[in-house]
Amino acid sequence: MDDELNILPISSHIKSITPVPVNEDPEGLSESERDLKNLKQELREKAVCCTFLMPFWTRACAKTQVAFALLLRGVLVSMLRILTKAVFPQDGDGLRKSAYLYFFTSIVFMVICIVLYNVAHKLPIMQYYEELKAEAVKEEKAEKGPMTGPVWRATLWNIVGTVKWYGFGIVLIYVVTLSIFPGYITEDVHSLVLKDWYPVLLITGYNVFDLVGKSLTAVYLLENAKLAISACVVRLLFFPLFLGCLHGPQLFRTEFPVSLLTCLLGLTNGYLTSVLMIMAPKSVQIQHAETSGIVMVLFLVVGLASGSVIAWFWVI
Repeated sequence: MDDELNILPISSHIKSITPVPVNEDPEGLSESERDLKNLKQELREKAVCCTFLMPFWTRACAKTQVAFALLLRGVLVSMLRILTKAVFPQDGDGLRKSAYLYFFTSIVFMVICIVLYNVAHKLPIMQYYEELKAEAVKEEKAEKGPMTGPVWRATLWNIVGTVKWYGFGIVLIYVVTLSIFPGYITEDVHSLVLKDWYPVLLITGYNVFDLVGKSLTAVYLLENAKLAISACVVRLLFFPLFLGCLHGPQLFRTEFPVSLLTCLLGLTNGYLTSVLMIMAPKSVQIQHAETSGIVMVLFLVVGLASGSVIAWFWVI
C-alpha cells in the first residue's frame, strides 16, 4: 500500500486529488474497498499540499527553532540605542530612561514570542510533520526496539557524525565573528566626523546585515555543504582585513572600509549560520531532525564561548 501513496506532481496529476464519490461504483468495488480507495485519495491530497509547502516549511522551521530570536534582537537593540541617544540627554537621568524603555520593550517582545510559539504548534503544516515524525519513530521502534541504552547512544553518535562538519562551520563562524565584533568595533576604531556615534552606527550596520543574511535563505538557499563550509573557512580572511583597517595605510583606516567590512561580517555571519542550521536537520532521518538541531545548538554554544575567549586576548 505504501508504494501506491507516492507524492504526485501537482501540474500533471491534478485530477488525482479528486475524491471518488461514495454513491458511485464504476469499478464494482465493495464498500470496504471503496472506503480504502477514498482514504488513499485523501492522503494523496494532503501529500500534494505538503510537498508544495515543504521548502518554505523546512526553512521556516529551522530558523524559527534556532535563530529567530537572534534575527531581530540585534536590530531592535541598535534602533533603540539610536533612538535613546538622539532623544534623551547623555546623563544619569537620560541613561535611566533608556534602561526603562529597553526593559519594557524586551518584556513586550518576550510576551509576543511566547504567544506566537504556542500558535505555531496549532498550524496544520506543523501538525502534519509532527504526525510524520511520530510515524517514523514508531517504525524505528518496531525495527530496532525501544531507543534506550546502547541503541540510543549509537544513534546519537551517528547523528553527531552526520552533522559534525555543519557544526564545525558554526563554531568557525562565531569564533571569527566574536573575535572581531563587538570588541574591535567599539574600542579600536575612531572617527573624527562621527565621534561617539561611530561605534553605534557600526554595530547597527552589523546587526541589520546579519538580519538580511539570515533572511536571504528564503530567496536563495545554498545546498552545497562543501561550499558552505569552505565559505566559513574563507571568513578567516576577515582577520588580516580588519588588521589592515587598524594598522594599515591611512586610507584603510577611514570610515568606508571599516563600515564595509563590518556589514560584510554581519551578512556572511547571518547567511552562513542560517544555511548550516537548515541543512543539518535535513541530513538525517526525519525522526532525528530535532536531535540534530539540539546537537547544532551545542556546536553554536561552543562557537560563542570560543569566540568570546579569543576576543579576550584581542587577537587583532
